[in-house]
Amino acid sequence: MTSLKKLPLDLLISLLLLASTFYYASRHVDFSIPPFEDAAMLMRYAQNLAGGHGIVWNIGEHPVDGATDFLFMAASAALIKLGLTVGQSVRGIGFASHLLTVLIVYWTNRRINNSNIPFSFLSGLYLAVGTGLSYVSAYFGTPFFALAAASTWTLGLLLIQKEDQPFWLSLAFALSGLVTGLIRPEGVILASLMLLSVIVMRGLKNSISIITIFGVVFLLLGGAYFLWRWDYFGYPLPNPFYKKGDSGLHWDSFENSLLNTLRLCLPFAIIALLGFRLRETTRQTLAYLIPIFGFASAFILISDEMNYGARFQYALVPIALMSWTPLVRGLNFSWLNQLSVRERSVYFIALIGLCGSLVYYSWAQNCSLTSYQRSCDRPYEDDGRYDMGKLLAEYRGKGYVIATTEAGLLPYYSGWTAIDTWGLNDQFIAHNGGITVDYLDKYKPHIIMFHDYYSPLVPPKLTEANLAQRWFGMTILLKDYAEANGYVLAAIFGDSPYDTHYYYVRAGFEDSERLIEQISSMKRYFYPTTGKKSINYAGFPEP
Repeated sequence: MTSLKKLPLDLLISLLLLASTFYYASRHVDFSIPPFEDAAMLMRYAQNLAGGHGIVWNIGEHPVDGATDFLFMAASAALIKLGLTVGQSVRGIGFASHLLTVLIVYWTNRRINNSNIPFSFLSGLYLAVGTGLSYVSAYFGTPFFALAAASTWTLGLLLIQKEDQPFWLSLAFALSGLVTGLIRPEGVILASLMLLSVIVMRGLKNSISIITIFGVVFLLLGGAYFLWRWDYFGYPLPNPFYKKGDSGLHWDSFENSLLNTLRLCLPFAIIALLGFRLRETTRQTLAYLIPIFGFASAFILISDEMNYGARFQYALVPIALMSWTPLVRGLNFSWLNQLSVRERSVYFIALIGLCGSLVYYSWAQNCSLTSYQRSCDRPYEDDGRYDMGKLLAEYRGKGYVIATTEAGLLPYYSGWTAIDTWGLNDQFIAHNGGITVDYLDKYKPHIIMFHDYYSPLVPPKLTEANLAQRWFGMTILLKDYAEANGYVLAAIFGDSPYDTHYYYVRAGFEDSERLIEQISSMKRYFYPTTGKKSINYAGFPEP
């Protein structure tokens, strides 16, 4: 009965959280920016799937799973099929997911953790103004994965509390964990770690039925999906995993992942340490840390590339926000009653200031989404690859091919057949150690474009050590291939000679001369790391 009396107030607080999120979005999130380079890759897959071509990188070619956010891609394609644009579908799912996750954080703290309104509201607000909407702005599906993770952890917390858990709850937990894994493959690891937390809290004997249902769901439904995707794509794992996980353990990724997790969750990680103050709460604290520390550690298996704004670790933020309040329950504040009215007032004001600082800290994480960010509201600047993709779209449908290291904006906006020379979206390259001359000969690309850190003013140093670096070796292969096959160097764009984009155009096809002229004379090519207008170094003599 008491909870029913509190319902109108909880609904009011929920509306306040939603209003705060919308206000924050309208004032502090720039939705006018184009997709971030990596986000445009998934948009290409979603567009092709919605067009009835299957999950393909290039229309008419064999399926390839370069879009690791599988269920997000499928959901986006469904909305595109219903009439939304690609951008509207991607951002719509992300925005709705963010709102729902904010509400889940609040209601889980209130009704499952039995936390008070201030702590629950603070947790929801911390998430609302964090980096979630910045991922939406950049067209990433990160909040969708976070929503699934938050839902699974909520059900896990219910299982921890209920001594005689109903069948439906165990089934819902398993299904939600499966959905988390279908959105991103590492979701399987996260869901399994949540199951381990439930076992630690309930004990193995009291968790047998939960384990059984979880295992059956993942074995039958998850196994069916796994076998389907193996048959459909030809390989058991997403294509980027073969490229990003082929060099053994990645200790730099492990370190970055732990630091990202700590940075995103720092205030509540510190507060959660209070859980070790009592023997009764120590076990609970350790159990709640299992999915957080375990998931962050799992990124030792792949390289850290494409981890825009720590998006790989973001799903841990709502989990942390739903885990800290039970660990501080029972703290004794009776000493406040011994203080004077003035002293209590000062403490109250200080507490409000502290809460405001926590919210500000969460907002401040939006200031370090990229290493070259210059504004907290705008994570990246104008990007010449976006404008070049728009220019090349004029030639869409002519069967032209671009081979590029920049497999996001250029392929998506141009609509050209594209070779991702790094291999994230190319099964041959990912599974064969890199691109080859024979593979380039198969396509005979009309444009070869690559990003590297040299120019005519700063020529590449072709030392054995440099050529052993995979990125450098790849760009030298592309450069040598273009020059050996009569390609015309149309442009070398960069705001410094140490960081450039090369554009080679093959000679002798219908639009080659016009493309060379358009690319070489392009005035609006802003360099993505600075937003400055680029210099075309193609005409500069080598020293």
